[in-house]
Amino acid sequence: MIAASEGGIIGYVTDLLADATAELYQLDPDEFMARRQDLADQARAAGDPAAAKQITGLRKPTRSAWVVNRLVRADPDVTARLAALADELRDAERSPQGARIRELSAARARLVDELTRQALSELPAPPAALREEVTATFDAALADPEVAANLGTLVRAAHWAGFGLNTGGSPVAPAPSEKPAKTRKPAPVEPGAERERRHREKIIEAERDVAEAGRALDTATDAEQQLEDTVRRLEAELAQARKQLAEARRQAYRAESRQRRASLVLGRLRE
Repeated sequence: MIAASEGGIIGYVTDLLADATAELYQLDPDEFMARRQDLADQARAAGDPAAAKQITGLRKPTRSAWVVNRLVRADPDVTARLAALADELRDAERSPQGARIRELSAARARLVDELTRQALSELPAPPAALREEVTATFDAALADPEVAANLGTLVRAAHWAGFGLNTGGSPVAPAPSEKPAKTRKPAPVEPGAERERRHREKIIEAERDVAEAGRALDTATDAEQQLEDTVRRLEAELAQARKQLAEARRQAYRAESRQRRASLVLGRLRE
């Protein structure tokens, strides 16, 4: 963003919101809340309360969403590859050809698998649940343009529950047998003051709905993050328990072997 005055350009001002978004959605979720507060405080101190408010409104991502966001921001080619394949999938749906659809289905599986491995490559022993969430998100990005548009700022993993290769295609025209909609009579024009009052009431109601939805989103996101943390902890505990079990079995085998040898020695001594 460039600041200007009557004397011309006076300097460059950092886009605080864009910089904060880029940093936060690459940051480990465990550090998100504290860093978000720091960045909001910096924006406020820089004289940009609007940016501070928007930064405060950024939602903490789940770990699976963070993994995807981090890869997309580190490698811009990811979104280009997804977009190119999504276009091909949409074209194939418009004029379906068996061989082409099979080819693209295989390409889709390869790309999703490659991106998943790339996204998880820096994580030590990622749990199966995390891998599944990341895979589902890349798969959904190929099918849903809205998911694709939000890559880099995802708050939670995405899932595609539709059918077919993609969501693309032109809207379906109504069948000729369908009856045309009935013509509605124009509503009577309300006095200006009444219309204004109703408009204000609708704005207040919409703002209330947005606030309630935001609180519900925060609660759901926190719950999802906690469950992901629990899954990771339990999987780590299970892996540790399996190691302990294997070691206990080895010790039991060695003890049993010692017991047999000692019993043989004792038997010979008693003869």
